[in-house]
Order: sequence, then C-alpha cells, then structure tokens
Amino acid sequence: MNSREIRETFIDYFTGKGHKSVRSSSVVPSDDPTLLFTNAGMNQFKPIFLGEQKPVASRLVNSQKCIRVSGKHNDLEEVGLDTYHHTFFEMLGNWSFGDYYKEEAIQWAWALFTEIWQLDKNRLWATIYNDDDEAFELWTKKTDISPEHVLRFGKKYNFWEMGETGPCGPCSEIHYYVGDKLSKQTPDGLNSSDEYWELWNLVFIQSNRDENGNLHDLPSKHVDTGLGLERITAVLQGKNSNYDTDLFLPIFRKIEKISDLIFKTDPAAFQVIADHIRMLSFSIADGVMPSNEGRGYVLRRILRRASRFGRRLNLHEPFLYELVETVGEILGDVYPEIIDKKSHICQVLKAEETSFNATLDRGLTHFDKVVEHLVDNVIPGKEAFRLYDTYGFPLDLTQLMAREKGLSVDEIGFDKKMKQQKLRAKSSGKFRKEAVNIKWNIISEGSDSKFVGFEQLSCTSAIRQWSKLEDEILIILDRTPFYAESGGQIGDTGVILYNGITLQVMDTKKDGETCIHYCKGDFDPKKAIQQVQCNVDEDRRRAIQLNHTATHLLHSALRKILGDHVHQAGSLVAPDYLRFDLTHFEKITPKEIIQIESLVNQEIQKNTTLDVSIKSFEEAQQEGAQSLFGEKYGDKVRMVSVGDYSKELCGGTHTNQTGDIGFIKIIEESSLASGVRRIVAVTGLDAIKYIQNQANILSLLQAQFNCSVNDLPDRVEQMIQKKKELEKESRKSRKAPRINTKSLIEKAEKIGDSLFIRQKVEASSMDELKLLGDSLLSGLDSGIGVLGMIDGEKPAMVIVVTPDLVKKKINAGSLAQSIGSVMGGGGGGKPHLATAGGKDVSKLGKALEESHKIVHKLIKNFS
Repeated sequence: MNSREIRETFIDYFTGKGHKSVRSSSVVPSDDPTLLFTNAGMNQFKPIFLGEQKPVASRLVNSQKCIRVSGKHNDLEEVGLDTYHHTFFEMLGNWSFGDYYKEEAIQWAWALFTEIWQLDKNRLWATIYNDDDEAFELWTKKTDISPEHVLRFGKKYNFWEMGETGPCGPCSEIHYYVGDKLSKQTPDGLNSSDEYWELWNLVFIQSNRDENGNLHDLPSKHVDTGLGLERITAVLQGKNSNYDTDLFLPIFRKIEKISDLIFKTDPAAFQVIADHIRMLSFSIADGVMPSNEGRGYVLRRILRRASRFGRRLNLHEPFLYELVETVGEILGDVYPEIIDKKSHICQVLKAEETSFNATLDRGLTHFDKVVEHLVDNVIPGKEAFRLYDTYGFPLDLTQLMAREKGLSVDEIGFDKKMKQQKLRAKSSGKFRKEAVNIKWNIISEGSDSKFVGFEQLSCTSAIRQWSKLEDEILIILDRTPFYAESGGQIGDTGVILYNGITLQVMDTKKDGETCIHYCKGDFDPKKAIQQVQCNVDEDRRRAIQLNHTATHLLHSALRKILGDHVHQAGSLVAPDYLRFDLTHFEKITPKEIIQIESLVNQEIQKNTTLDVSIKSFEEAQQEGAQSLFGEKYGDKVRMVSVGDYSKELCGGTHTNQTGDIGFIKIIEESSLASGVRRIVAVTGLDAIKYIQNQANILSLLQAQFNCSVNDLPDRVEQMIQKKKELEKESRKSRKAPRINTKSLIEKAEKIGDSLFIRQKVEASSMDELKLLGDSLLSGLDSGIGVLGMIDGEKPAMVIVVTPDLVKKKINAGSLAQSIGSVMGGGGGGKPHLATAGGKDVSKLGKALEESHKIVHKLIKNFS
C-alpha cells in the first residue's frame, strides 16, 4: 500500500464505524496561545475536552498536520540522523466524545492492524497503565493478542495529561517488533530498544486533575488516539526507516537531480533536507513568515539548518524552493494549500535562503577559526553568540556542527549573552498589561450571542450576563445586531436602550463564540431584566461595509497585477480607511499602484451585485474561493462572491453592490516585514476628501512656483539642483576654523607620553566642529582630543585619536559611543575621528568630565 492508500484506509475504516471525517487544522494554532505549532491531533479538540465547546459529532476521525521542533516535544537534534524523528509529520486519529470507550477503541485498533492491514500478530505488543485492570481484561479477552504481550508501565509511559491540571487518563500503546528474529523478542525491549516501534497510542480521558493534584471522575469519558502516518507506512511497506517510504523517496530523487550526487553520498544530509522542506512548506502555507521571534524564528532556524546541510552536498545557491513542487506532488491532493500557495512558498524560501547565503560561508569560516584556536573541547558561549548575532547561526546549528567535530558548546555562556541582549532590547520596549479575569453576573439563562446583524441593524434582546471592568460595562446578549471584531473587521458601536437609560456601545469583541459589548454609561441591573433595544451606528457600519468589500476587490486586483504568490497576511477594516497586508517581496511600484487602483475602480463602476452563499468548505474551494492564512473554518462556510472577479470565504459584513463604494484610492505602500508589504487605502467620501486635499496642495504649489501642474516636477527638480550647487559653493568657500587649535595643544594635559585636550568650543555647525577636530589632529604628535559644542538644542562632540594610539587599539569610535551615552545619546565613526551626540544639553559638561576619566584610564592601560 502506498501512503495515500494507508491514510484513506484509516479514514474509511472509522467513517464506517460512524465517525465524521474532519479536516486537519492549520499547523498554526488559531486559539491556543500555549502552543507555537500544532503538535498533536488532539490540539484542535482541546476546547471540547475542557468543556468550552461542543463537538460537531460524538465520533470524529482525521489526519492532522503536526510540527514538533520546540518545547517538550523537541525532536530536532535527532531529525535526519535516525530513522523516525521528524519536524513535520501526520497524525492519524480517531476520537470519541462521551460516546464509545475502551472496549471499542481497543477492539477496533486491533482489527485494523491485524484484519485490514494484516500485521503479524506475533510482532505486536500492547502496553497499559499499571492500575488499568479494565484495559488488561479487554486486551486479553476481547482480542487474540498473546497475554504475554500485554505489559504494564507507570505514569511516564502510560498516563496522559493535558497539563499540570485538567483532563487526563491512562493510555494504551501498541508497539511493533521490527527485528529479524521473532524468537529474540523480550518484554525488556519495550520502551528501551529501537527494535520495538511505538505505533498507536490510545488515550482514555476519564479524570480531571485539580490544583491540589487530586483526580476526579469526568462526567463523560473520551477517547483520543494518535497513529503516526510515517511510521505505520514504513511498517506496511516493509521498510526499516520512515525515509525509505514513498513519503520521502521522491524528494530524495529531486535532491539527487539538483546536487548531482546520490543518496549514499550523505544520507543524513538528504534526510534532514527532505524532512525540513516538508515542515517549511506547510508552515509557510499556513501563514508563518521568517522572523526573529516566536514561530517565525523556528521557521528561520529550520531553514538555516537545511541550508547548511545543503553545503554538505555542494549546494551553494538557493535550492530549497526547487523541492516544493515535489512536496506538492506527494501531499497536495490531501492538503491542497501546498499547491495553491506554491508560488508564495517558493518566493519566501528563495528570499530567505538568498539572505542567509550572504553570511553562511563567512560564518562557517569563522566557526573553523574558533575551532582551530580552542584550548579545550568546548566552544565558548560568547563565540556561539557571535555566530548567532553576526552570522545568523541558531544555537542548535552551532551545536550540530560542534558535535560533528566531537565538541560541545557552552550553552550557559550563550544564554547569558542572549539575556544581556534581551535586557537591552526590553529597556526601550513597552509591556502590555495582563488580561483581567472577568467576573460575570447572570441576569437570564439560555443561549447567547446569536448574530442577526446581517439582516438588521436593530433588534430587541435580553441581557444574559453583565460585568463591570474599570469604567466600562460589559454586556452579553441573547442575540445581537452588533458585529464583533473578527476577520480584520473592527467591532460595531451604537446604543443599548432600556427603561429610559442609554448605554453607549463603544466596541464589540469576541471571546470564543461569545460577543461582548463594551459600554459606557449608568447601568442598573434591576432595570435591565426586561427586553432591551439594540441599535447599531448605521452610518459607521455602512462605511465599514464599503471598505470590507473594497478589501476583497483589492485582494483580487493584487493577485492579478502582482502574481498568484500574493496572499492576505493581515487586514484592518475600519470606517475611515482599510489596511491590507500582503505577501510580496519587493516594493510595489507607482505604475503597479495605478494598475491596481484602475482594476478595482473598474469593478466598482460595473456595480456588480454581491452574492453571499453558504457552502461546504470543499465546494467553496473547488469554486476557487480564497481562504485566509491560519483561519479556522468549519464544514459549512460563508462565501462572498463578486461575479467571477472575486470569491472569498468571509464572515464579515458587506455592501450590496460594488458601485456603493464610489471609488478607491491607495494612499500608502510600505514594508511591514521581510516578504510582507502593507497597503492603506480610502474609499467613498474619504477618498473624495483625500483627492480634494491633494488637489489643494497642488494648487498651492502652482501658486508658489507660478506654473502649471504638469510643470511642477521640472520646477522642483530645478530647485533641488540649485540647492545642491549652493551647498557645494558654500563648502568651497568655508573658511578655516575660527579657533586656534595651537593654543589648545599648548594648554593640553599630559598623560604618560601623550597629550589630552578637552574643551567646550564655539562652532557654527557640526561640519565646522569636525574641521576643528581635523586641525587639532594634524597638530598633535601623540594624544587624544575631545571638543564639545551646543548644536542647536543638543550637545555634540568630536573625538580625535593620533595614529600611534590607534595602533595601540585606542579607537575614536568606541570613545564616542561611551562619551555619547553620558549625554543620553551615542556616537561612532572612524578609528582616528568620530562624533558623538546627545539629547540633554545640560550633560555636555558632565560628558567632558567623564571623558577625562575614560581617556586617562585608557592611556594608562596602554602605557
């Protein structure tokens, strides 16, 4: 069986047992801040286990995309070097939420393995939790496994917990012996020998652990199972390594073609690259972008690790992007996002690898120099940090290279340097307040937050709960016309009226599926037990709707003009403007901006009626609907279509006809991050105001230059050229410094064999101060000069160092930095002449005093 058939067989087997098949969630958890990446099949069902959500069905089955590269489940060091660890893998799983329990889970797992897939029963072993007599009875009485092959283990191997508190329970694992001789099997091999592969974990969630560590029975019992596709594929295909299966072999063939080397040349390099390109492709497809923090940095680490292994195959140019198509050929039919976003994935990989290549070779050279001068077998932490900070080498990459040479890395020293850097960064940063726990007061019972705002902007409602948070009143209604902020669209405002009292709704936000209305005003819960009147601010909502529809039109135009690699990376839909973040790797040119605007305005002029329909996710995808990075979609989705021009999955509010928008004007284009651009635009009346303001500015300029609008660019260019000529003439005619530096030298203090001059001087500009520094330097045989001045409202300095002291490693740039910090600023420059500046004029005198201490210490040290 190939991997596709194995996956299908698993899904079909459990749908035949009454399970509903659900799609894999994104590898980026949308509603779990405790996780960087989805690392298990149960992640998307965590709210169900916690009692926060109801399942769409009591029996579910799926294949989940998973990534494990950090935290508790960190397999990175082993990836590519053994046969079964991966950064990206698929987890096959079946779930029961208060439905069947241990008996069915065990029987069905055994039947799938032995009857459907016909695994050798004599090679299968089952482990159970020490105290789980029920599971032991079921294995030995309800299946035909050899009783000697059912083993008991403790909490480490056979008890599952979501966290320190919360749902938990015993588990039963099915292992498979892959050794050559059945007679060599022994119970001691399980959980200790690589010849016994753990295949399937059946988790029986039956308890809740409280804060004191005590277990309490849950009202309903659940089943959560996980079977790694890569490992079961290796077993069913008779392979000793996951990498020998059809999930990886096509990638190896592509690497062989690119590198002109065969797999046997360097198996580890082939395996690392093949594993990492899967992780990179799926994380980028789900919206992760390389960065220096969070999951973006994990992505960057993996890419750089793969790139370094590419060097071992003599691949010195970007190559990872060439493997994406092969990943799509293997997995694209199950996960179409790999094909849909192929262009985007390739562009991100190529740009990031090109950037890293610029420093990779220099970093490798520096690493070799460090190793060459080692006095022991440990790479110092400061050198590991330098490789990270200067050359972009993640710590684990340095550790990997060190291990290859039989060395280790001083991780404590590295962490110390990293903490110092983070403290410096934090000193200028801002911190968010921690979220406040809200205490709710119940007014009425029943379901809440039914949204009626698509059809009406006012309704009568019942208040379910309320709370007071500082100066705001928080309200939850049974039904609401107020749109809660989501999908980039900001929340509605308006009023809630009852018994002659008015509450101003300042914002509406979501907490899970609950809409919370943030209000101002006097609130009397005793008078709010009857129906209340809810009115949305209609003008504001209509303006938001125009901008939301314009955002869809803009998205489509961007893809048509710039290319299919463009995807939405974020948005903000407000009443007075819209903001759209897109994946694109270069500045959008003025010509392209005009083309994009023209295309959107053409669609606006057509006055097309929007079509909003509810479809299955699969049907919407087949019709070409755009879905957003990381967004969680149910089985049924809301599709907003503008003729054949635009189709998007969207839960927001929109105008009825495109003509309502009026027209669009892009007012800003900028870089948000590597590979992400930001566009700001206005529509309707705001666009008219913007154009009118621009026309007024042009009119004023016309009057100033006394010319037509078309002549303005030439006039401005002439003015700029004239300014440059005048500045050039001014520099030529500038006289020598007004201060006699010879007299300064005569009054200099002698420190050792060198002279030290520090003086506050009068200078007309920073340029004149530097000329003074040059003059002073030329008159000194050996010494240091520090001259200070008030430049406008800020202190400024020039520092000069004679050549003999520069040779002794006394650097004017370093002095400028130290002295500048005293004035609340900084400095820098060349070894012989540098400048410093500050923010506080009153600190100039102190800086001159401090310079004496700094210079005195330096010269004495080098004397």
